[in-house]
Amino acid sequence: MPRIREAPLESPCRLCGALGGYQLSTGWVCASCGWQVGRYVDPELPPPRIDVVYYLRLGTSVKIGTTFNPRQRFAALPHDEVLAFERGDRSLEQRRHLEFADDRLGTSEWFGLTRRLRAHIRKVAAGQDAWVAHARWVSEAYSQR
Repeated sequence: MPRIREAPLESPCRLCGALGGYQLSTGWVCASCGWQVGRYVDPELPPPRIDVVYYLRLGTSVKIGTTFNPRQRFAALPHDEVLAFERGDRSLEQRRHLEFADDRLGTSEWFGLTRRLRAHIRKVAAGQDAWVAHARWVSEAYSQR
């Protein structure tokens, strides 16, 4: 759908809290998550479960883990930067651990930030901020209800 114009929203997005939006022929949508402005979000329903494999950087190390609640999970983890999210659960996380086993630091979920891992993270991120990608996945899941 073609974007007509971009501008600040009248109020923060009800779903992700972003302030910018696009006016489409069908109305305004959030520029971050794609939620249609004015659409109701039922606070009585639990949020959709979006499992992600995450890539957190701490110095020159990267933690590859999984969660369905990244903000809560990251509050308990030391990190410098959220590099990317990839939709997937424990099975994808285990595949990534095997794929980058040569880069593992000890027996943990931490890996050296090698050229190969860095390239994979760039591919997963595809130039999009991890939180913006997550907000879009949540918006899509709400829309499918």
